[in-house]
Amino acid sequence: MSDQDTFLKSEAEVSKAWPFEEARKLLERIEKGKTSPDEILFETGYGPSGLPHIGTFGEVSRTSMVRHAFSILSDIPTRLICFSDDMDALRKVPDNVPNQDMMATHLGKPLTQVPDPFSNEHESFAHHNNARLRKFLDQFRFDYEFASATEYYKSGRLDETLLRMLEVYDQVMEIILPTLGPERRATYSPFLPICPRTGMVLQVPMLERNPSKGTIVYEDPETAEKVEVPVTGGAVKCQWKADWAMRWAALGIDYEMAGKDLIDSVRLSSRICKALGAEPPEGFNYELFLDENGEKISKSRGNGLTIDEWLRYASPESLQLYMYQGPRKAKRLFFDVIPKNVDEYLTFLSKYDDQELKEQLSNPVWHIHGGKPSAADVPVSFALLLNLVSASNSHDKETLWGFIQRYAPETSAQQNPKLDEMVGYAIAYYEDFVRPAKTYRAATDQERTAFAALSAGLADLAPGTSAEDIQTLVYEVGKTHGFEQLRDWFKALYEVLLGQSQGPRFGGFVALYGVEETRALISEALAGNLG
Repeated sequence: MSDQDTFLKSEAEVSKAWPFEEARKLLERIEKGKTSPDEILFETGYGPSGLPHIGTFGEVSRTSMVRHAFSILSDIPTRLICFSDDMDALRKVPDNVPNQDMMATHLGKPLTQVPDPFSNEHESFAHHNNARLRKFLDQFRFDYEFASATEYYKSGRLDETLLRMLEVYDQVMEIILPTLGPERRATYSPFLPICPRTGMVLQVPMLERNPSKGTIVYEDPETAEKVEVPVTGGAVKCQWKADWAMRWAALGIDYEMAGKDLIDSVRLSSRICKALGAEPPEGFNYELFLDENGEKISKSRGNGLTIDEWLRYASPESLQLYMYQGPRKAKRLFFDVIPKNVDEYLTFLSKYDDQELKEQLSNPVWHIHGGKPSAADVPVSFALLLNLVSASNSHDKETLWGFIQRYAPETSAQQNPKLDEMVGYAIAYYEDFVRPAKTYRAATDQERTAFAALSAGLADLAPGTSAEDIQTLVYEVGKTHGFEQLRDWFKALYEVLLGQSQGPRFGGFVALYGVEETRALISEALAGNLG
């Protein structure tokens, strides 16, 4: 190990960044173990009963950050498995899929046996959703292995642990039954037989259990006949808490995180995992994502944001920043969080090169870029670009680049591709969200006088006056014209000139948009020609 790697490891061992804290927990687990593992296995789970959403991405992104942090602290090889629970039954038709009536005829069947409602391109609804999952994980270049529950069950990879589940059946029942109501207790079994006659996933009580034969016996709910099936080879599917535990034990999962709503499920599955003779994984419970109404986002309802929606308006890095920050805090996941995350990402990136290693390891961009963030080449904030689009009424890149190059002559679309991407994002975001919500108002008498004074002050500025000096002028005009709270003055600037209640530093906006253009904008506003 080089001196540089040794120094990096020593700093990582004391870093307060949450991925390193999680990685150290995993190291403690290894140190307490009786044997040294050949590899460390990380897992994320996905239920393809609905389309993949941004919460699924968040779990993979955060787990990948912990995995990378672990690689700094240990030489033990690691793998990440993204496991799709695609043998689960379709329990309800999602709100956001076509062909709802067709889907309803397949309720109760494994998701890999439900036809694809979108097209004939995929073998099943689960195959369609799995393909979408893999597409967006590949888009972010995650290092992972995809796993299908249907394939794992049918191939026999889980058979040994399923037989063990049959042996400890009574212990599993003792763990789960106290958590259920009377009606559910009467039918509960950790095994869900796949009916040979209908292909349905059945929730029925067990009449017999035969560990020596590896079979269970149940009564067909329609024919009342006794049916004996093996627990191996894909003839049954485990109830999900038992399934989670069985998967941990069978695959030897070392780390898996889960949402706060699954805290009790993690506890129960951990107990089942121990009953199977295995150690449950490490992990932590992250807070939930909320939509614009403060409600939990849901795959079946399709509320919140999709990956494609975020990436229409902002960079992948901004999305990963959103996932990195405050994982234990509930956060709104809607369109209005995008601009803030874009600019915060750029701020963190601009600071990185000037930071000491200790600070870099706590900088989100270190974790977003796997320890190798690229240099920032964006001299204009996203908020400023949005206001430039708004004020200029120009929604093509070429025109907007004319303003940008006057503000930052050394830039170009070719040499600053990230900035060029942001220009495109700003146009799309403005058209879809800012423009429809714009509401201009007339200036008050006090504000009209202040606007006139600001225009006159701008006219007296020397060419090339800096954004900071322009900001100073704006402050002085506000103070001189009796605004006790300067925030009221700045609010007036944006409401009257841009039709919105907030924006970036006004001096920076003027420097980007242009002094004469800003004076013309003031004249139009005072004449009542905006909006």
